Amino acid sequence: MKARKINLTITGCLGRMGQQLIKSANKDKKFKIISLTENKAQRKKILGILPRMNNPEAFEKADIIIDFTVPKCTLEVLKIAVKQKKRVVIGTTGFTLKEEDVIKKISRKIPILKAGNMSLGINLLMYLTEIASKSLGNNFLSKVFETHHKFKKDHPSGTALMLGQGIATGKNKNLYEIMGKKYLNKKKFPYGKKINFNSVRKGKIIGEHEVLFSSGKEIIRLNHEAFDRALYSEGALTAASWLMKKKPGLYSMRDLMNFK
Repeated sequence: MKARKINLTITGCLGRMGQQLIKSANKDKKFKIISLTENKAQRKKILGILPRMNNPEAFEKADIIIDFTVPKCTLEVLKIAVKQKKRVVIGTTGFTLKEEDVIKKISRKIPILKAGNMSLGINLLMYLTEIASKSLGNNFLSKVFETHHKFKKDHPSGTALMLGQGIATGKNKNLYEIMGKKYLNKKKFPYGKKINFNSVRKGKIIGEHEVLFSSGKEIIRLNHEAFDRALYSEGALTAASWLMKKKPGLYSMRDLMNFK
């Protein structure tokens, strides 16, 4: 007997990640795209589905929602999802601390997996960053460098902040207490007593991230480069499948990968 397919709703379906998710989900036999949503009314169908606005009817038949949009839209989706008891995978970045608190509160009622990056490699990089930070201690200063396509709005990227969190966790600190300056489009940027970030926006680059630790006598580099956006969509689908078996709570890719 065949297992029932997971009914999937993809929000922000016309965005870069939305389009990639549609391609990946359409190839994945575990999923059935049941509905698509956008922030404006649409007239053109995608795979025979007419995208709708975010509303209860759009999510009604979904088992799970995957959201790669903007914070305002994500919170709108969550307000509907919590009423309908729907699971949600969040790949959106750029949330304020207040918005993060709202997500935590909602996760007490429904299962949510939230990650600034759905890539297996990036989440491994974050884990290694944490280990390096803990092992190197206060004798090394650290900074984070990231590059994305020119259309990416938020900076530092959600992934860069994840890596910053890895450094902070390794030092047993709160990221926002040791976050330094946030540079944009600098060719070079300094180390500091706090974690400095530099974001570059150019061309069609999918994603490049690097964490650097320096003692003044040596430099340790940990980096990751993405060549295909499919690695993010496939990671999100893996997350969605995993989340189907979970109770209410706020999960991460670290939970999925079983990192301690």
